[in-house]
Formats: sequence, structure tokens, C-alpha cells
Amino acid sequence: MFTTSLHRLLVIGAALLLPAMAVHAEDPPLVRANNAVRVLGEIMQAPDKAIPSDLLREAKAIAVIPDMIKAGFIFGGRRGEGLISVKTRDGTWSNPSFITMTGGSVGFQAGVSSTDVILVFRTQRGVDSIVNGKFTLGADASAAAGPVGRTASAATDGQLKAEIYSYSRTRGLFAGVALDGSALRIDYDANAAVYGPGITPRRIFEGGVTNVPAPVVDFRDRLEEYTQR
Repeated sequence: MFTTSLHRLLVIGAALLLPAMAVHAEDPPLVRANNAVRVLGEIMQAPDKAIPSDLLREAKAIAVIPDMIKAGFIFGGRRGEGLISVKTRDGTWSNPSFITMTGGSVGFQAGVSSTDVILVFRTQRGVDSIVNGKFTLGADASAAAGPVGRTASAATDGQLKAEIYSYSRTRGLFAGVALDGSALRIDYDANAAVYGPGITPRRIFEGGVTNVPAPVVDFRDRLEEYTQR
């Protein structure tokens, strides 16, 4: 009896979870770029709640995943698509690569929510991992909820040791968030649609692409603007 009931719960959970994830995955690459620019602008213009400017100046890479869907019924999952740019050797921001972010959880939970996520990479190790295609927060690189405000001086010892600072915004509230276990992957299909087939992440980051669409350029330019503040 218990086994039958549990099976029914799992079936219902899957029926609720999978459609939410599938619908979200339909955003075209340039729509994702526009959304990432919007999210970055809204967060960085929030008084005393933005990512500290000194973190942006020292960052090795920035990832923005707008409208990441989190859904759950007993078993939970999250999925989002966004962009990541890396700091080049001359200190400017690269053209972005498209990425996906996924994760799961188990527990008593129900419902669907949408969250904007920003990741600030503080070391080269995390950047090297994503260039190779995939890495997991907390496993391949240590992650911690990031500080907000004018500076990063309020960071705790635990935060200061983290290789990646993670942030989220849900219903207008922006704060650091722990995202251990989430997997970040290069979205090769989206990169091919925007930059052309066979273009590697390394080539994108090193400036080896041309005819970059305006929304993608805008993402890079916004990062430059906010870093110079």
C-alpha cells in the first residue's frame, strides 16, 4: 500500500516538474541575451543591494542566468539558461558563451518559482572548468552566498575562501544564495546558433568570433560599464 502511494506521488511529481522545465527551455538564444542584460541592469542599479563593485573589478568571470525555473513535488529540480563572460588578459570582458544550469533536490516541497541567478567567479580554476564544458558548484569549485552592497568588506571568512560567489533574486529580493550541487554546462547548440557551427567556448572568450549580434554585444558592454564604476 505504501509503495503504491509513493509511486503515485512520484508520477504526479514528474508530471508537474517536467512540463515546467520543458517550457522554460524554449527561449531562443537572443531572448536569453536580452533577459540577461535586463537582469544585470536591474540588479546593478538597485541602491545598496548590488553586487559590490570591487568584486566585479576582481572577478575572473560573470554568469547571469535569468528566470531559472525551480519546480518540485517531493523531488525538486531547477533549470535555467544564461550567458557567461570571462575577463580577458587586457582586463576587458569577453564575448559571452551561452550556458545552462541544472540541479535537483529531495524533500517535502511543492510548486514552481522563477529566480534570477548571478555567479561571480573569483579564481581562474572555475573559469578553466567551464571552458572545458561543465562543472558542479561545490564539487569542482567552492561556492558561497555572496555579499551585497557597496563593497565586499562585510564578507565572512567562509565567504572569502569561496571560489565563486552566488546570488539570486526572487520576487524582487536580491541576496546571496547557496547553490551547491548545481551543474553549469556550455550550451553548444545556442553557441552554434549565434556564432556558427564548430565554435568552441575558448574561441569565443579569446575574441575569435565576428558578426556578434547586438544583444550579445550589449551583455559584454554592460559588464564593462558596471566594472568601471
